Amino acid sequence: LGDVYKRQAQMRVWGELERDLKGHTRMARLVQGDVGSGKTILAFLAMIMTAENGYQSALMVPTEVLARQHYESLCTLLKENNLTEYNPRLLTGSTKAKERREIYASLEDGSCKMVIGTHALIQEKVQYKNLALVITDEQHRFGVNQRATLAQKGQNVHTIVMSATPIPRTLGLILYGDLDISILDELPPGRQTVRTDVVDSRYHKRLYKFIKDAVARGEQCYIVCPAVEENETNIKSAEEFAKELANGEFKGYNLGILHGKMKAKDKEAIMKSFADGKVSILVATTVVEVGVDVPNATIMVIENAERFGLSTLHQLIGRVGRGNKQSYCVLVSDAKGETSRERLMTMKQFSDGFKIADTDLKLRGPGDFFGSRQH
Repeated sequence: LGDVYKRQAQMRVWGELERDLKGHTRMARLVQGDVGSGKTILAFLAMIMTAENGYQSALMVPTEVLARQHYESLCTLLKENNLTEYNPRLLTGSTKAKERREIYASLEDGSCKMVIGTHALIQEKVQYKNLALVITDEQHRFGVNQRATLAQKGQNVHTIVMSATPIPRTLGLILYGDLDISILDELPPGRQTVRTDVVDSRYHKRLYKFIKDAVARGEQCYIVCPAVEENETNIKSAEEFAKELANGEFKGYNLGILHGKMKAKDKEAIMKSFADGKVSILVATTVVEVGVDVPNATIMVIENAERFGLSTLHQLIGRVGRGNKQSYCVLVSDAKGETSRERLMTMKQFSDGFKIADTDLKLRGPGDFFGSRQH
């Protein structure tokens, strides 16, 4: 765990988590940090501390692929530090019936001290012996009730919610008034800054050549389209765009498609193929915003970029630059409005999610916090 302690922000936040876990009051804390700032390792350390005190912890994430990736990382960390007796388990919708029964039994008798999973963790049949810590990753993908249901599986449970969606601090205090806020404001040493450019659709030919060159080097690429309403005929849907590319510019390439209306198991299969390197180019909607760590993905192209909020763009850009190769994000937009251009140039100018979120708030206004429309 030595590398964890080289960074001031992580040390500070870990100190806050440790103090809460040792204290006499129930922890309720939001850990907010830019994409790749090291939230997950802090969650693992909190789970280890909980297990060392004889209690159980659960980490809930929005997708099976992410759950599996976190589970494998946790197992590696425990093995490296000779802590395998905590019997971590992975529980998702696709866990086979026999294994599922074994996991239920080990959670109920307390032999399993750590579990990572999806919504499967909050099903009625799941009973814990002494659940003391609940962590929700990418918390904005879960409803308040879902988080509460997991916490109710134990008594006076400590809760940590983690988010990479940058929220200006004052706004965070309003939205999460019931939570203490910890902020990770550093990135890991050696992490590449993603080079961001803003171009119009005339650049597509050059852009496709750039992608082909990267694929030839064995790298991978995301192409993201906005989710399209039925009455919007001037913008291609992800499916139409993917078909057009597969039959045209990228004919013969391993091209995959991912969008929100696909069945969960099909989404998982595509993301796994991309993570395993079998798919070179992934055409997707913002479903990839909360994605897996694919260090080999070096290019993110975002079509009609003016249609996305800056925090969403920042999350998307965070999908690349996770390895040691130089990575690029290209925002494609034909928008002529001054505000649209200013917002996109903000993405080129800043890589700090908190600065981007502040700019977004100034340019767009706060939106409807308490109505049902935005909810």
